[in-house]
Amino acid sequence: MKAIGYIQSLPITEERALFDFETAAPTPGPRDLLVRVKAVSVNPVDTKVRMRRAGSEDAPVILGWDAAGVVEAVGAEVTLFKVGDEVFYAGDLNRPGTNAELHLVDERIVGHKPSSLGFAEAAALPLTSLTAWEGLFDRLQVPMNGGEATSLLVIGAAGGVGSLAVQFARQLTKLTVIGTASRPESRAWVEGLGAHAVIDHSRPLAAELEAAGLGLVDYTYTLTNTDKHWAEIIKGAKPQGRIAIIDDPATLDALPLKGKSLSLHWELMFTRSLFQTPDMIRQHEILEEVAHLVDAGTLRTTLGENFGPINAVNLRRAHAQVESGRSIGKIVLEGWN
Repeated sequence: MKAIGYIQSLPITEERALFDFETAAPTPGPRDLLVRVKAVSVNPVDTKVRMRRAGSEDAPVILGWDAAGVVEAVGAEVTLFKVGDEVFYAGDLNRPGTNAELHLVDERIVGHKPSSLGFAEAAALPLTSLTAWEGLFDRLQVPMNGGEATSLLVIGAAGGVGSLAVQFARQLTKLTVIGTASRPESRAWVEGLGAHAVIDHSRPLAAELEAAGLGLVDYTYTLTNTDKHWAEIIKGAKPQGRIAIIDDPATLDALPLKGKSLSLHWELMFTRSLFQTPDMIRQHEILEEVAHLVDAGTLRTTLGENFGPINAVNLRRAHAQVESGRSIGKIVLEGWN
């Protein structure tokens, strides 16, 4: 089968940073689906792993943690899917990635693809929808469809996770949803997703909240540049508020949280599959709900750009765009040459 991978960590401008190669098709384990990959999307985790993990000549690293495709074969203990089902999912850090024609994935972290979406549109959703959902409802414990009207600040709202967090919060909660964006085009994107207000994260956040008449916020979901914004996040948080983080600050001093009794929550979408947690199937359930919301017209895909067929040239271009920090929505690749 065709696949895209690398052997050593190189700048994305290097041709060998990602290259096309042929490899043997994998065989499903008991709870595995063998998926024929139709489309993939690129996430910041792809670029981070590329610079942290090395491969070898006989086993290049295959990246990719978002896919939409068709079930080609199933393991002996699979109960949730059958051959021919169209699916979407975000994969597992412990296993080879989705940048391959055929891919193995545990059925417990897979959802049926929204019937109203094509493969490219669906591939934009899994990792970011799981991260957004878990961050809001599992980590921050935002009340769904109830509770008193409070406020949520989403830092980096125009990115993949932010685009879903804004939609979930606006459609499924009573929160006042505040997104951050620093460019006219990203601001327009966040407004289009339903944010009640958009502030500029290139300026001090607490001052931006005050200037907009928004006051202190109950919940903060910080998705990028947390270390840069940390002091302002604390300043702009309501006493006894909650903060969730997904990025990787070089350092993070939690002591300033004490004065306001703020709580800190980490979200890593891969935790359930990494540790085979008893509730691992929850990701299947979340993706099924996401598909229902999409097909009901409540949620929209966050596909920003389609870079064409799945090959090394296009994938290097997608990595470069993600690394630039200027992506809006998700970059997707679809089909094989």
